[in-house]
Amino acid sequence: MRVLIAEDSVLFREGLVRLLTESGHDVVETTATADGLPELVDVLRPDIAVIDVRMPPTMTDDGARAAHLIRTAAPSQPMLLLSQHVETRHSVHLVSTGAFGYLLKDRVLRVTDFLDALERVAAGGSALDPDVVAALLASDDGGLGKLSAREREVLALAAEGHSNAAIAARLVITERTVETHVRSVFQKLDIHESALSHRRVLAVLAYLRSGIVGGG
Repeated sequence: MRVLIAEDSVLFREGLVRLLTESGHDVVETTATADGLPELVDVLRPDIAVIDVRMPPTMTDDGARAAHLIRTAAPSQPMLLLSQHVETRHSVHLVSTGAFGYLLKDRVLRVTDFLDALERVAAGGSALDPDVVAALLASDDGGLGKLSAREREVLALAAEGHSNAAIAARLVITERTVETHVRSVFQKLDIHESALSHRRVLAVLAYLRSGIVGGG
């Protein structure tokens, strides 16, 4: 997999390079600033771009804003955003476009989970950090109060990017039961179900973004 890394911390950036290289991936370019990042992605066309949310020049949301520009220019370009803290205001709605992930930086230390998320996003899927999902579900906006405790569990795991089979394994229930819960969630939230698993997850997240709050 050809990976571009946009990260201003030298230690974290070099750590990512080493991790990805040792895992058999090709890091085609690294950059420490969001300036020129959309153009760089356009030229190199990496299989996935890993982007820090807070980067120079302003050290606010430059990475997230660059991701918006990248998505506008290249709707199918896979991107994985990283942040030190839960910050959803500028980025989670990008999930509704697909091929997008958002993880907290400490999740990288869980190497297997990180690499799994990276590959899932590069393949066109989604990957949201569990803490980000928890922040979304903590809000009662959008009728989440209608969901049962089990339906909220299923929704949280689905939002992280897990398939019905994976959810069933984690909750120790049958896949058919998961499908029943998913249908119930859509009915209660008035969301039309799609035949594609990741698309229905994206629809849920897009619906929930009315409750998104800013972080850092």
